Amino acid sequence: MRNVDTDSRWSKSGYRGWIQGYRLIVQCLVFPTPVPIFACWRTNNLNEAQVALEAIKAGGLPIEDVLLGDQTYSSPDLQTAYEQAGGWLLTPKQLRRKRRSSKSAVYEYGKESIELLFQRIIQASGMKACQVKGEGRNGAFILTSVWLYQSCCLNDYRSGKPLAHVKEQVDCARWRIKI
Repeated sequence: MRNVDTDSRWSKSGYRGWIQGYRLIVQCLVFPTPVPIFACWRTNNLNEAQVALEAIKAGGLPIEDVLLGDQTYSSPDLQTAYEQAGGWLLTPKQLRRKRRSSKSAVYEYGKESIELLFQRIIQASGMKACQVKGEGRNGAFILTSVWLYQSCCLNDYRSGKPLAHVKEQVDCARWRIKI
């Protein structure tokens, strides 16, 4: 193999198979528009439950009334820690299999919102792939993109504009700055 980022690590995904790289973990508020409130960058061999549990213990993860997480958040240790911190962690394991409930509807809305948020961050910063190597350089690039998105959302909120106009702000800045 050539041109491999030696800082990155391998993990296995249920639907993508073995993948090498890094992991962006983002917690966001979902209503009325998805806005990131926590983000961290880790090697791909650490799953979300491990990272979130460390963040709770360190006091870095914001505790909301409800945290929607995918299958990897189903760790009993994480669920207990989040509950003890004052929140409730909802994962697919807690949803009914046969009949849909209000939990199912909330989870589906959250899942769609999170995917939309990732897509908006990628579009706003024009990131198709990282152009650098190394955990620190990649992390700086990605976390700066999340911070930029947060800043633009805050600016939109303060000026009374819809929060989804982030890409327009970034595009406007690109026209003013020679890149």
